[in-house]
Amino acid sequence: MFIQIRNLSKSFKKGPNLITPLEELSLEVPRGEFLALMGPSGSGKTTLLNLIAGIDTPTSGELNVDGRDIAHLSRAQLTKWRSQHVGYIFQLYHLVPILSAFENVELPLLLTKLSRSERRVRTEAALDLVGLSDRLDHRPTELSGGQEQRVAIARAIVHDPNLLVADEPTGDLDSESATSILKLLRSLCSEHGKTIVMVTHDPRAAQAADRTLHLEKGKLLENAEMGVRNAEVL
Repeated sequence: MFIQIRNLSKSFKKGPNLITPLEELSLEVPRGEFLALMGPSGSGKTTLLNLIAGIDTPTSGELNVDGRDIAHLSRAQLTKWRSQHVGYIFQLYHLVPILSAFENVELPLLLTKLSRSERRVRTEAALDLVGLSDRLDHRPTELSGGQEQRVAIARAIVHDPNLLVADEPTGDLDSESATSILKLLRSLCSEHGKTIVMVTHDPRAAQAADRTLHLEKGKLLENAEMGVRNAEVL
């Protein structure tokens, strides 16, 4: 299994209260699967996503990604691991407004030892893969919402991670742009072997995934798996 989770819990204190977004959750995700997570607000979806991505650490339980126990890594170790293995796609893109599409995508590579020419090759390849090779010099204000999200996806994949996590990647897009983004994610999974975990409130977006799981009050609902993706959606 690419992702193996056993009895994973996450708690934190808020004033006198102990908040537990996730409680004793177990989950397995095969390599190369596109998994969608659904559930009401406060169900623990984003908490689980951030734990899988190494952005946060669990209170207890086991969390292995691609054979690495990330539940017990230090913050510094998690940062290094995340920079090599994880691409994060946000709902609101988080692009730097004053930078071009090329410069936004290149940003993660500035922390590596790659030469300038190597960074250019990788950046151009990532933008070409998302269909924006003709928009390299455009700033975010000169792009549509769908194009901005494609730049964000190019930035997430430019260092060739094996895991992509996406938090409501179509939540701020119109129907046509959302469909285009879902096709792109589907392609990254099926043609490029990326394992994708996506949080969404949209049942139509979830149908683009191989499997959908539902969370409620920090737990996976029993018998919540929903077969394979509906090919008609894309």
